[in-house]
Amino acid sequence: MNISHASVHPVEDPSTAEAPNAPGLRMKDFQGMPATFGGLALRLFQFLFAASALCIMATTNDFPSVTAFRYLVAAAGLQCLWSLSLAITDIYAILVRRSLQNCRLVTLFAVCDGITSTLTFAAACASAGITVLIDNDLGSCSQNHCTQFEAATAMAFASWFVALPSFLFNYWSLATR
Repeated sequence: MNISHASVHPVEDPSTAEAPNAPGLRMKDFQGMPATFGGLALRLFQFLFAASALCIMATTNDFPSVTAFRYLVAAAGLQCLWSLSLAITDIYAILVRRSLQNCRLVTLFAVCDGITSTLTFAAACASAGITVLIDNDLGSCSQNHCTQFEAATAMAFASWFVALPSFLFNYWSLATR
């Protein structure tokens, strides 16, 4: 067993006055991390963009005929649920002044943010491809709801664009532990 003894490696006892500056203690949570106002704003915008993509797509009657559009509805619905639940968690943490920097919570947030943002991005890309196919290649935009499909796709991209910083902040917080 390798144990360092004071006679071999002299080490000073840490004083209690230096405890706030000890390494390993987080000095400040950055805006955008969970339980901050920036994180709450990101979650609310994720929810609003995903909900608008979901609502726009639901107003069309022919979205179920295309698999990519059904995938967009499913991904936007999942993003809505995840973002709303974490927004409520952030509101609670802000009100009771709790930090959500628990290692298990941050791992859960990072993994689920990564999954939902990847699903949203993939759905938006697939929907954009189908929209371009309908509009440019087939020229049958007059028979379909192209403007609504394009608007829903744009909202899905906006939701992904706002979800990405949440994932990156959680991943960075997890990586710096």
